[in-house]
Amino acid sequence: MKKTVMFAILPILLSFLSAAVAEERAVSLQEALQIALENNHEIRAFRNYVAAQQQDIGIARSYLLPKITFEERFMRTTNPTYAFMAKLNQERFSQQDFDISSLNNPKAVNDFQTSVSFEQTIFARKAYVGLDMAKKEFTAKNEEYIRKKQEIALKVVQAYLMALTAKEFLAVSEKAVEDAREHLRIAELRYDTGLGLYSDTLRASTALTEAEQKQVSSQKNLDVAKRALGLLLGKTEPVEPVGEHLEIPLSGIEYYTNASLERKDIRSLESRYENAKNSLRFAEAGYFPFIGIGGSYQLNDHRRPLGAEGESWQFVAFLRWELFDGAKREHERSKAKYQMAETEEHLKGLKKAVSFKVFEAYLTAKETMKNAELSRAALKTAEEGKRLVRVRYGSSLSPIVDLLDAQVSLDHARANAIARENEQRFAIINLSYESGTILIDLGIE
Repeated sequence: MKKTVMFAILPILLSFLSAAVAEERAVSLQEALQIALENNHEIRAFRNYVAAQQQDIGIARSYLLPKITFEERFMRTTNPTYAFMAKLNQERFSQQDFDISSLNNPKAVNDFQTSVSFEQTIFARKAYVGLDMAKKEFTAKNEEYIRKKQEIALKVVQAYLMALTAKEFLAVSEKAVEDAREHLRIAELRYDTGLGLYSDTLRASTALTEAEQKQVSSQKNLDVAKRALGLLLGKTEPVEPVGEHLEIPLSGIEYYTNASLERKDIRSLESRYENAKNSLRFAEAGYFPFIGIGGSYQLNDHRRPLGAEGESWQFVAFLRWELFDGAKREHERSKAKYQMAETEEHLKGLKKAVSFKVFEAYLTAKETMKNAELSRAALKTAEEGKRLVRVRYGSSLSPIVDLLDAQVSLDHARANAIARENEQRFAIINLSYESGTILIDLGIE
């Protein structure tokens, strides 16, 4: 019976185990970027933000299109004027209705009025300027959207590099544990043969424990890095990075400087500067008249809705010109001028700030390349130094303290080499971001 239950439960346990294993997905950097640019929540929110802004173009255009209205109205009145008018509209006015008493004291009259009316703008300067402003603002928002994609791409690359680096740190810590075990083995062997001290085995054991603690921390850091990468990809489960490190060659500074002039946030602010000019035009449009046409078709009946005892139509043309509005337009013009000057200063400041950021990022990339080269040289020196000390310790020419110190230096050199390599890669991708070429350099555009 117990075996039967066990065999019944075993497939369920295996399915849960396989599901848990499948939760962690391995992706390359290009796959991670493609997933992030589709599923990242910031990207998706901004995409909706841009789509909402696009609807403002349709809203602005609607002021230039005809307005058509249907209306059904009911009235019951003893008002002489309205009663007289209602009967006329219903086309049932008779000679008796001219009686003075009937005119002064009419009986209650019902009127169902059905009408379809329209109004069409012929000239409305504010509407034309407003449509142009809506288009410019949509262009600005779209440029911001592309810049947001560049920002997310930078974050994905950074998270991906951190996850790869965390894997390498874990490998370094595992190697350190392996070396520490070997040191302990040698110390115990020397003690057992009477060539070493018991204190050496204690120190070697302590070094092993410390190496194992660093391994635990490295494993935790890797788990966190994979979960952070998954978060950028719009997932709740961790994502395993696979493949080689990203290698982007460093170009000359002129390439980045020239490209930065077309950075999307600069283009966005340029569109907003044009819109600031449009704001002045919009304010000045208040001095112009509004010209339009309109008309309606009307049915009237005293018995039922949509009835047609009487029918009529009318067509109108009108000009509406606001001659004085309490100096509102003058203040709007002054406000628009100040806003235009404000946007212009922001644009100048942004261009200078971008130029500085590119310059700084380029020097940082050059610095990290040199530091990565020096760290590789330091690693070779540390490896050779540790090898020599180990030989001397085996020959009883050096104390175990020297061996442990050499191992600490080697562990530090290994970690430092990995960190410097990572700094170099991120510095170059950050330079691409600052110059606005990141999506091109990553092969996405």
